[in-house]
Amino acid sequence: MAVDSALPGEDEQARRFEKARLAQAGALLEDYVELIDDLLQSGGEARPTDVARRLGVSHATAIKSIARLKREGLATSKAYRGVFLTAAGRALAARARARHRLVVDVLVAVGVPRACAELDAEGMEHHVSDAALEAFSRFLKSSREN
Repeated sequence: MAVDSALPGEDEQARRFEKARLAQAGALLEDYVELIDDLLQSGGEARPTDVARRLGVSHATAIKSIARLKREGLATSKAYRGVFLTAAGRALAARARARHRLVVDVLVAVGVPRACAELDAEGMEHHVSDAALEAFSRFLKSSREN
């Protein structure tokens, strides 16, 4: 198989890297809102300590990221009561969860073991385009019809 070693034009390459940087920045917010939503749904509260432990980050890192969520209008907090999501935060969590499920389902459909698909999807879900997600959905629909 031949590999195309020609560099893309500067503007094209810069656009690709910018897309990756934006996806990485958004991934952090999505991971936090998705986890906070899960914690709220399962236990009624999302304490920064629980968020830090489940994401494998320090308490200080979780506090800093939660502050960013609040600045972005995705979360609120109450003293001694933890973190809560705004309507925008809940909507972002739902979109992130749906993308995650779709990526997992495609990976499983092409033969990736479910446990591996869950791990792989955790990173992929943030970087896949809407066009790719639509294609994934069509692929799954057609594979279920056959």
